Amino acid sequence: MVDSRAVKGLDNTYLEDQFYAGLAYNFITDLPANVVLRNLSYNLRFGFVKDLPLNAQRNFGLGVGFGYDVNSYYTNMVAEEINGDIGYRLTLPTENINRTKLETHAVEFPLEIRWRTSNSEDYKFWRIYGGVKSSYVFSRRSKTVSDSGSSSFSNTDVRNWQHGLTLSFGYNTWNIQLFYALNPLLEDGVTLNTEPIALRPLRVGVVFYIL
Repeated sequence: MVDSRAVKGLDNTYLEDQFYAGLAYNFITDLPANVVLRNLSYNLRFGFVKDLPLNAQRNFGLGVGFGYDVNSYYTNMVAEEINGDIGYRLTLPTENINRTKLETHAVEFPLEIRWRTSNSEDYKFWRIYGGVKSSYVFSRRSKTVSDSGSSSFSNTDVRNWQHGLTLSFGYNTWNIQLFYALNPLLEDGVTLNTEPIALRPLRVGVVFYIL
């Protein structure tokens, strides 16, 4: 626990409460055979983190946050809903399909262990934040766009809860962010030609912190 007594030369009320905004590229691991990424699969996120210092210098602590997260995944895999059932197949050269996309919107709950070189007077500093993040997906849609038109539907195969490991590090405003999913994007039992679709997002990008 942080010593409640003032520490000489330090501000014992200093906190690193922060708003954040991030932009990342969505790689996907564990792709089924012949499935490839296409276009720009992206992640956007923003939110707020409450700082909970754990030492008198207030440069080490926890961060508990709440935010919004949107992801788009572009592949050559078509998701189709027929009579209430969802199936998956690869695109065919004769179909003139321009793009297929899975898009999710979620509220996220990051929990971080935080180390930084900041103090109450210096706002340009090094930081390393590592932790876990859970996200509740409240909207998920699969969309196919071809020369003849487009179609989309709410894809209930997407897991409601997504969990992963996070790491952010950098100096001042610019920071690298990494995320690796601990569970597959889709529910167990979803297959493509009998092969499980165990997609796991791996995100690499930048995140900005605003005090």
